[in-house]
Amino acid sequence: MAKDEAEKYLMENAVSPDHKVRVDKARFMAMKDAVLAALPSEAPGITPAELREAIRPILSQEHFPGGEKAGWWMKGVQLDLEFKGIIARGSTRPVRIYKLA
Repeated sequence: MAKDEAEKYLMENAVSPDHKVRVDKARFMAMKDAVLAALPSEAPGITPAELREAIRPILSQEHFPGGEKAGWWMKGVQLDLEFKGIIARGSTRPVRIYKLA
């Protein structure tokens, strides 16, 4: 399958609910798997910087060779999972995120 014909996923955004982006589904799912594997299941959670470090060793090298563009994808997946109620932000600063039961 050519790159432009790759299966797409509609990524949604908890901060801007009207903003939706069509992205490569395989890359989205690879990042989603890494994010969910790294996030704790209870508050207060971890910061995005801590999450970025936690996913680095488990991130698919097929989809993110050398961590290429991982920051953009991590943030997009985070906002999509927040929108869907799979993860949540704590109320403290700095922002901390965690999985919901």
